[in-house]
Amino acid sequence: MGIYITGIGIISALGRGLRQTAACLRRNQSGIGPLTLFEHTAPLPVGEIRQAFSDPDLPRTHQIARAAAEDALADCGGKIPDAVIMGVTTGGMPKTELLLKSGADDPHAYHYHAAGSVAEYIADACQCSGPVFTVSTACSSGAAAVALGIAMLQNGLAGSVLAGGADALCRMTYHGFNALQLLSATGAKPFDRDRDGMSLSEGAAMLFFEAAQAAPDNAKAEMLGFGLSCDAYHATAPHPDGRGARRAMDAAIRAAGLNPADIDYINLHGTGTISNDAAEARAVNSLFENCVPRLSSIKGASGHSLAAAGAIELAVSAISISEYLVPANHGMQNPDPELGLQPPPEPEPREIATVLSNSFGFGGNNAALAVGRPRNKTRDADFSPIPMAVVGNACITGAGKTADTTRAFLEGAPCGGMLELAEISANLPPRAVRRLKRLPRLALSVAREALDSAAQASAPSDVFFATGWGALTETNDFLARLFENQERFSSPMDFVGSVHNAPAGEIAMMFGATGANITMTGGDYSFEQALMTASVLGDPTGGPFLVIGADECHQRFSFLFDSSVSCTQTPCDGGGGLCLKRAETGLMVRPVFFRRADEKKHPIQSLIKRLGGADAVKNRFGAIFAGIPAGCQQTGEKQMQMFQSLTGSVVPVLDYRKYTGEFASASAAAVSLAAACVQQDRIPPQPGGKEPIPLNRGAVLVLGTGKNLTAIEVFWA
Repeated sequence: MGIYITGIGIISALGRGLRQTAACLRRNQSGIGPLTLFEHTAPLPVGEIRQAFSDPDLPRTHQIARAAAEDALADCGGKIPDAVIMGVTTGGMPKTELLLKSGADDPHAYHYHAAGSVAEYIADACQCSGPVFTVSTACSSGAAAVALGIAMLQNGLAGSVLAGGADALCRMTYHGFNALQLLSATGAKPFDRDRDGMSLSEGAAMLFFEAAQAAPDNAKAEMLGFGLSCDAYHATAPHPDGRGARRAMDAAIRAAGLNPADIDYINLHGTGTISNDAAEARAVNSLFENCVPRLSSIKGASGHSLAAAGAIELAVSAISISEYLVPANHGMQNPDPELGLQPPPEPEPREIATVLSNSFGFGGNNAALAVGRPRNKTRDADFSPIPMAVVGNACITGAGKTADTTRAFLEGAPCGGMLELAEISANLPPRAVRRLKRLPRLALSVAREALDSAAQASAPSDVFFATGWGALTETNDFLARLFENQERFSSPMDFVGSVHNAPAGEIAMMFGATGANITMTGGDYSFEQALMTASVLGDPTGGPFLVIGADECHQRFSFLFDSSVSCTQTPCDGGGGLCLKRAETGLMVRPVFFRRADEKKHPIQSLIKRLGGADAVKNRFGAIFAGIPAGCQQTGEKQMQMFQSLTGSVVPVLDYRKYTGEFASASAAAVSLAAACVQQDRIPPQPGGKEPIPLNRGAVLVLGTGKNLTAIEVFWA
C-alpha cells in the first residue's frame, strides 16, 4: 500500500496555487515586503498574502486555510476526505486581538478563537464527518499534521486525509518573535555568513492524501516516510549539534526504505536565525557525511509561516519533483563557511526523485518528511496497530491529586475547583518550575505522578499532550502588557510560554523524552485526539510513553473562549495522564471511535457497530462514563438517550463532568479515573447510594458527546 498526494492547495506570500508558486520559485522571486496588516512603530519585512478576503467577520487564518483547502479539493476531483488534520498555532488570534483590545466581553464574538476551530471550519466546508484533529507543535505543526495523517492511513483509520497547516500574521507572533530578537530588519538570509534573523510570514497548504495499492493516475507524489523527534534540550533553542534534527531525518529516510545517498534534494527548515541554521547544518553534515545532496531553504523568499511552513514546503517538494527544480536559497549572498553547506543562490534545473523536507519548532519539536515520485510498485505498510497497556495513571482536580481525587470520586463526592499553585507543584523541583505558570505546572505534575505510579526505570520515549485552550495566563499577560504600552514592548518569556506545545516541551526536558512530542488541541475532545494519535505514533518497541491532558481556568479568558465554562459558576481546572506501553495483556486502554456528530450520517449507529453491536455493549461494559459538555448539554443528553435506547444498556451512566467540573481536558481525568475504577473493580455509588458499585471485572466505556462522538475503552486483557 502506498500513500499518494492527489491534490494540493497552497497560498503564501509567493502567490496562490501550484502554478504561481512554481513560477515565483523559477524566477527566484521574493514575497517579502513591508508589514501593512497592522501598525507598528518600526515595521519589519514580512511575507504577507496580498490577496483580499471577502469575509471580515472570519479570522484571517480561517480564510487563508479555506483558500488552500478549496484548491486542494478541486485539484483531487472534489472528493470528501475521511479525516481533516491541520497544524495551527494562531487560530483566531488575528481577530481575538482586536476584540480584546476593544474590551469586547461577549463570548459569542470569540467563536473562532480556538486553534482547533480552523480545522473544524474546514471540515464543515468540505463536509467531512470523520475525525477532525489539530496539531500544535509550533513551527513543525504542518509537517507533524502530515505525519499523523500518514500514520492514520497506514493503520487503516482512514482511506483519505486532507492534511496541512495554516497560520496568519498577528500581533502576538510578530511582537513575540521580535521580543526574542529573532526577526531580521532587512529580510531573512538562510545559511548566509551575515544572517541576522527570520522573516515572519503567513500562509497555508492543504494536501489530499489517499491510500492505494498502486499510484492513482492523478498522483503528484508519494509519501515515503516520516520521522519525529524532540531535542528535550531548551524551550526555544535547538540542540547545538542538531541531534534531534538528525534523528528525525534519519527516521524518515529509514521509514522510506532508503539510504541518505538516495535523497536527491533536502528542503531545509532554514529560518535564517544564527542558531537554527547552524544546528540544522551540523545535523545534515553528520547524517549525510560525504553524500550531501542539493539543498536549499525557500524561507528567504516566502518567509517563515510557522504552522503552515512544513505543509507549504511539502507542496514545494512536490513541485521540485514534478518541475525538475531545485529552488534557490533566496537571500544568501555569502555562504557561511563554518556551516559546510553550499545552497544554490539561483534556481537549478535538476531531475529529482526523492526529497527530504525538514521542519523544526519551539520545544525542540522536529519533523522530517520523505516524499518521492510515484512508484509503480509499492511496499506493504510497515505499521500495524499495537494495543496500549496502562502502566501508570494520574489525575488532578480541585479535590487534589490522584489519590485524593480518586477517593472523592469513588465516594460520589464532587471534585471540581482549583488547587493552589503550591499544591500543584509539590512534587516538582522548585528550581525547575520557578518561572512556570499554571498550565505547565499542571501538566508536569500529572506527568510526574503517572511516571512514579508506573515505576519505570527508563525515560519515556514520546509525549502526547492535549490542551483545549493552551496557556491562558501567559497569553493574557503577554497581550495585556503589549496593549498597555501601545504595542511597543512585550514579554519574551510570556510569548514562549504561550505556545500550545510549551508544556509538552517542559515534560520532555524534565524527563528526557526524545521521541515524538505532539500537542493536540481540539477543545473538549483534545485528550481523545491525543490518545488516538498515541495509538498510531507511540513507541512500537515496548518503551513507555506519556499521554497527558491539562487545561487551566483563567478568570477572564476561560469564560470568554470556552462555552462550557461560561455556563458554570464554579471555576474548575485540572487534567489527567497515562503512562503507556505496547503490550497484549494487562490493564488496557483503546480509543475506538471519533466522529463528528452529524445526525444525517447516523453516528450513534456507527459508534455501536464499532463497539461490536448492541449485545457486545451490554455484555462487556460494567459502566459508562459520559462526557456531556455544558456548552452542548441538550445535544449530549439526547445522544446518550439514543445510545442507551439502541443498545438496551442498563449499566450505570456517570456524567463525569458533574464530578470534575467543566474544563476542556476533563476527559483526561475521566480516563484516569476509569483506569482506577477498573483496577479497584468498583465505581462510585449511584445518586442516593452510599456504597461503591462492584464492576465485576467489567470494562468501562468513556464516551464523549456533543459536537463530536468519541469512545475509549478501559478493560483487562
